[in-house]
Order: sequence, then structure tokens, then C-alpha cells
Amino acid sequence: MGLKGFHVFFILVSIVFTIGFGLWGIRDYSGTTGVRNLFLGIGSLAAAVALLVYLIWFLIKSKKLNQP
Repeated sequence: MGLKGFHVFFILVSIVFTIGFGLWGIRDYSGTTGVRNLFLGIGSLAAAVALLVYLIWFLIKSKKLNQP
């Protein structure tokens, strides 16, 4: 696995973890009265979306670099 492959793998793992943390934060908020968990959950899901946008941008950019 090259550097590009490792980068894509690392971003995918990061997306999975941020989605999991976001869902946990929102679920934990529904069981408690702490607003902090809701903000952490929403922020984490927003970070997952940002990582997904970055991954798409990276794949498009690296595809253009590999063309002759």
C-alpha cells in the first residue's frame, strides 16, 4: 500500500470514528440533560462531513495528478 492508499484508508477510518462518536454524543444527550454532549455529537458529525468532502477532493486531485 502506497502513501496515497494509506492516506485514503486513514481518512476513511477517521470518518467512521467521527460518525460513531457523533452518534454516541447525540444518543448520550437523549439520556441526560447535558447540552455539551449534543454539541459534541453535532460537531463530530460536521467533522465527518468535512472529512468526506476532503476525501472526495483528495481523490479528484490525485486522479488529475496521475494523468499524463
